[in-house]
Amino acid sequence: MARFLGVLRQFSGVGLVLLLLFAVALLPPDTSLSEVHSTAMLKVCVPPSYPPLVTGDPERPGVDIELLQAVAKRLNVSLGIYTNNAMGRDFNPRNWNLNRAQCQVIAGGVVDSDQTRSFLETGPSYSDTGWAMISPKPLASLKDLNVGALTLAPGLDRIGLASYLRAEGAKTHVVSTPAALAEGVTSGKFEAGVTEAMLAAALAEDNNLTVAWVSPQLARYHLVFGLWKGDITLKRAITDALAALDADGTTAAIFDRYGVKPID
Repeated sequence: MARFLGVLRQFSGVGLVLLLLFAVALLPPDTSLSEVHSTAMLKVCVPPSYPPLVTGDPERPGVDIELLQAVAKRLNVSLGIYTNNAMGRDFNPRNWNLNRAQCQVIAGGVVDSDQTRSFLETGPSYSDTGWAMISPKPLASLKDLNVGALTLAPGLDRIGLASYLRAEGAKTHVVSTPAALAEGVTSGKFEAGVTEAMLAAALAEDNNLTVAWVSPQLARYHLVFGLWKGDITLKRAITDALAALDADGTTAAIFDRYGVKPID
């Protein structure tokens, strides 16, 4: 009996590997890239407006739209854009009611977080994000200041930001648009404004303001494009295309066009 159990233990590992290989063979084939080529279109879901990533302006459509236009060109297909109002109202990807029929890529402020990865495949990062502040002059902290806050950023930790501002004794004033945030800071109504980092950098560039991270205590994230789980062939093609755009300077040129610069 002992000899039989020893032989069984010896071959159990081999059996497990064979079982896994058999299970993989039963999985449906990944046709995500071939489907894009068959329709000659890469379909993307975005919020109606999330500047500077998505603007809704055909002449200056946004960082994410221009990056994906360049990716689609490298894949030799066109880019189809589907706007989803829920993406601008809710920060949880599970509540956006998206499906494969609408789009193959989700863009416009998708961050690489545990919450996002529980629902979506994530592509390579093309920038960093988190909570950043704008102000007329550099600030050591937000302690006891009047602070405008534009916080509807998908995936960012709004609860963590609110806790930090309360701990600092900041008097927070919620605004609903980038224009209202910039106007509040430039007019002196707010001594500082807080919002997503890429938007903060663009507002600072457009309004001659300074920009800085709110605090090292608050989490920072990688900005990514979301794909559906299992769409590995499409993910590889987009990853290769983005790497080529980085190498030939296209990505940097797009960022410059929207005033997006790294925050020190």
